[in-house]
Amino acid sequence: MAAPRASTDEETAQLLEPSNGHAARDECEPPGFFGGLAAATHEPMSLLSKILLGVCLFFLLLSSIFIGLFAGAEHKLKSVGRGGSHHTVTATYYSTQTQTQTSTATYYSTQTQTRTQTQTQTRTSTTTYTTTARAPAPTAPKVCLSANCIMISAAILNSLDTDVDPCEDFYSYANGGWLQQNPLPPSKASWGHFRQLAQKNVQVIRDIIGRDIPADTSPADVLSLTKLKDMYQSCMAEDTLAKLGTEPLQELVNEVRRLYHGHIADHPQDAHQATFSTMEGETASQIGLTGAVSFLHSRGVSVLFGFDIDGDVGVNPDFMTLLFSQDGLGLPSKEYYEDKSVLKVYTNAVANVLAALDTGSPPDWRPGHVAKAWSFWPPSWPPWGDEDPPQENKTIKALRLAKAVVELEQSLAEASLDLDILFQDPFFTYNPMPFDEFADHVPEINFPSYLSTFAPRTFPEKVVVSYPPYLHSLSYIIRHTSAETMEAYFVSRAALSTAIYLSPQTEVWKARRELDELLQGLKKGAVDPRDDFCLAKVENSLGFAAGRFFVQETFGGESHRKAASVIDDIITTFKASLPNLEWMDKKSAKAASEKASAIRVKVGYPFYPNTTDDRSIAQYYNSVHPDPKHFFGNMINATISEQRKKWYTLGRMRNPNEWLMFPSTVNAYFNPPANEIVFPAGILRPPFFSQDWPTYLTYGAFGAVAAHELTHAFDSAGRMYNQRGKLEEWWTRDTSEAFEERKNCIAEQYSKYTVSDGKGGVIHLNGNLTAGENIGDAGLIYAYHAWQNQAADAMASGSDFTLPGLQDYSRDQLFFLAMARIWAMNMQTAAEVQQVRSNPHSPVKYRVMGTLSNIPEFAKAFKCSANAKMNPKKRCTLWE
Repeated sequence: MAAPRASTDEETAQLLEPSNGHAARDECEPPGFFGGLAAATHEPMSLLSKILLGVCLFFLLLSSIFIGLFAGAEHKLKSVGRGGSHHTVTATYYSTQTQTQTSTATYYSTQTQTRTQTQTQTRTSTTTYTTTARAPAPTAPKVCLSANCIMISAAILNSLDTDVDPCEDFYSYANGGWLQQNPLPPSKASWGHFRQLAQKNVQVIRDIIGRDIPADTSPADVLSLTKLKDMYQSCMAEDTLAKLGTEPLQELVNEVRRLYHGHIADHPQDAHQATFSTMEGETASQIGLTGAVSFLHSRGVSVLFGFDIDGDVGVNPDFMTLLFSQDGLGLPSKEYYEDKSVLKVYTNAVANVLAALDTGSPPDWRPGHVAKAWSFWPPSWPPWGDEDPPQENKTIKALRLAKAVVELEQSLAEASLDLDILFQDPFFTYNPMPFDEFADHVPEINFPSYLSTFAPRTFPEKVVVSYPPYLHSLSYIIRHTSAETMEAYFVSRAALSTAIYLSPQTEVWKARRELDELLQGLKKGAVDPRDDFCLAKVENSLGFAAGRFFVQETFGGESHRKAASVIDDIITTFKASLPNLEWMDKKSAKAASEKASAIRVKVGYPFYPNTTDDRSIAQYYNSVHPDPKHFFGNMINATISEQRKKWYTLGRMRNPNEWLMFPSTVNAYFNPPANEIVFPAGILRPPFFSQDWPTYLTYGAFGAVAAHELTHAFDSAGRMYNQRGKLEEWWTRDTSEAFEERKNCIAEQYSKYTVSDGKGGVIHLNGNLTAGENIGDAGLIYAYHAWQNQAADAMASGSDFTLPGLQDYSRDQLFFLAMARIWAMNMQTAAEVQQVRSNPHSPVKYRVMGTLSNIPEFAKAFKCSANAKMNPKKRCTLWE
């Protein structure tokens, strides 16, 4: 299984609670307060307690109402005078006052529950104010004043910056308030709703780990919880980490060196060799190189190249086959190897780790020692011997080798395929070849021996190579790299990849940190709290175990059903729109509809390992045994376990129940070979989703995510996979050409956007690299139409209720605000540069601006004037 890739509306219903078929409760009605509190405390509540809590609740709700209304009023006052025609808006509020001799709980507007005699009075007040034409008032008869409604209203109002014209910069209009109130923490490269929710999710895991294990817990769950606790404890044991220093890493590096050079003890004649032999058959140097590379790969350290296991998209997408790709760079992308300022810091980082791991006394298996041991004939002359050559200063040696390592990586970068092609053209990167032919391209590595390390019982007949020229270049690079440089490359990659598992007091950790500060713009010396870091590592290493308990805590009630319903509505809307796309002919539209119908939708959590089965989770991690005093070893052990699972799938059929993400992950994905879209429970929480929201917010926020993943199946790369996940030109030629024309328009649009380079200049986005993601974002229009298609029914049922303080916004405007809000994010300049250079996603501002400026319905909703930035004359429209 491939390693999962990677972090407050908590629902307390039991996991997989069966539906009873009853109608859903009123969207504005919160669950019973006293019953929920009693369930939480596991204690019955006394009459006096209920009275006191009822009084407290009444005043809390009353104060919340005034806060929400004040925020709305303040927003209205700020809006007056900004321009545009003024008009009068009348809003009617309902409030309830209740007098009773016992306990009374008022939950929502005019609804009151009492246990004894109760007197209820409903007062209606009408407020008239003047606002601008940009925010026309809807004519809803009722405003929801529940605690949930007030909180979401306050969150929306506080996130706005109404000094900004929404038709010029909607991202800043929707998020300016939030960005100002949530400055970037000095220890973070970025901070937005994704990371904020990820932190809330790990806080749930923290609470789980921090509790005592209940006595009635099953043995399998006890085992899983104990592993979570031990992994966390090992990371938090900072004193132990400090005492160990670099010892755990030194042991790993020594093993790499032993594997790489150990063959010389058996083949001393090769001790003098500076380059690798290409002799026919398995040479001594080939043994060492193969052993070192396979060892590092098994521990998650990327060197020289990479292998993955996935479906054979050219023949049978469900048959798991071997994929070979470029890999092994220490910097995020090849562009960084052209930046002198970055190379200077990177070279110093490599030099520092090499110096820190240079023991000064090579073991007996090192080439120099072995060569001396076998140099007894002929005798040396003169017989008294020469003076020992001067020892090279360790610091000077480390810097010399670091420069050679950087040159090696520069060669690998130059040989690599550009990312915009690697990510966007699956036909170009599908190059199957027989395994023997593949192995012949790089004779310096014994690939049969390499594979026996990972899959001793499964030998593939072919390998799919993403970029064949890289194979030839790799062979040349290896042959022209000295053994000393190759060893230094292996050591530096191992050190910088695993440095975060060491104590921050070590020189290796500091070297990695210095590099991160440059590449991500982190403030010098500002690090995350240790428990935050450790919880993230627990999630990374035991994510499905943590996910089981996370789901039990947060994912219940109607969340699964409602999320699935939104996704189904969007798919239905997409299919209905296909015959109306002017650029798509009938034959292609029919095939696209069939593919959309065939997409597998997965929501919440996986069934392999089975999140609902304690024994399934325990079995999945049966080879991971955390030692409370050995954090470094625990993380390596967890990586080895994941590698074994991945390689076990080679030559087998795809497991349809497995996921590439953990249940707590704040993300979603589309997997082309499996033709599936996946939404973990981690993202089904505010500000992305809530079962208690009005539908225009649900479809605007979560609908944007769902539509994005759906339209990935038809983006620049996804459209090349048919409904079974197989590569095929299943669109007609005319439709493909028309699509390419519109895709190029989008690529050109985004290539005009820029970010600061931090040096007084700008860097343009690579529109070709981000094309697929931008096309996915454009799928928002289907979330909009899906919401509109059921808006009347939602109004009639009360699920599209009005929120307090937001009556001067139409539901259409709130839909677009919900979409924009999920992308609120502050980011360091260096981190944004790294994203533009290496990430197929556009910066968040342009994900909002670029997407909405191509949607006429947005400009109509906000009454944007002609030629406003958000209402351009020329639009790049693909979906309608």
